[in-house]
Amino acid sequence: MRKFTEKRLLVATHNAGKLEEMRALLAPYGVEVLGAAEAGLAEPEETEDNFVGNARIKARAAVQATGLPALSDDSGICVDALNGAPGVYTADWAETGNGRDFAMAMQRTWNELEAVKAPEPRQAQFRCTLVLMWPDGHDEVFEGVLPGRVVWPPRGAEGHGYDPIFMPDGYSDTLGEMSAEMKNSLSHRALAVQQMIGSCFA
Repeated sequence: MRKFTEKRLLVATHNAGKLEEMRALLAPYGVEVLGAAEAGLAEPEETEDNFVGNARIKARAAVQATGLPALSDDSGICVDALNGAPGVYTADWAETGNGRDFAMAMQRTWNELEAVKAPEPRQAQFRCTLVLMWPDGHDEVFEGVLPGRVVWPPRGAEGHGYDPIFMPDGYSDTLGEMSAEMKNSLSHRALAVQQMIGSCFA
């Protein structure tokens, strides 16, 4: 496992929330975090059918464009009764051609579960794969998995994406009902980031 000794890290995301989360998490280690938008990077096309492949595409594009080490992630919800769908196509299910509509995506998920008469509990996992890549092409991969189940109707206005229909194991609230602090302490991304920090930064 390679230790991260550089002073700057490009986080290959255009999501301001994710960027601020990474800045806060890495601040104790003296790492300056830059975002893809600040570096003027376009979003590369994600052509792989798995999380680690798509995360590598994003990390490699950022490294090649800037010469800086880069951190990328690919994440989504995998529903057992749908053979792991939507998985890497989690965001695609929300595409309308005019922005993303996650209410539509959640409805599609539930409709497909109903169509296959999936038994309760309708188990699912949120998965996050992080790729930390250096300019020499070396990378380290970390995965966080949050198990739970899909519930209906959607509950809660917090969070984003599929959060209102996902209830983590051991909780009676959906991610959409939890405070940001609660969600960020147990999320799939938090688990992956904790692994990365413990392995490469601590």
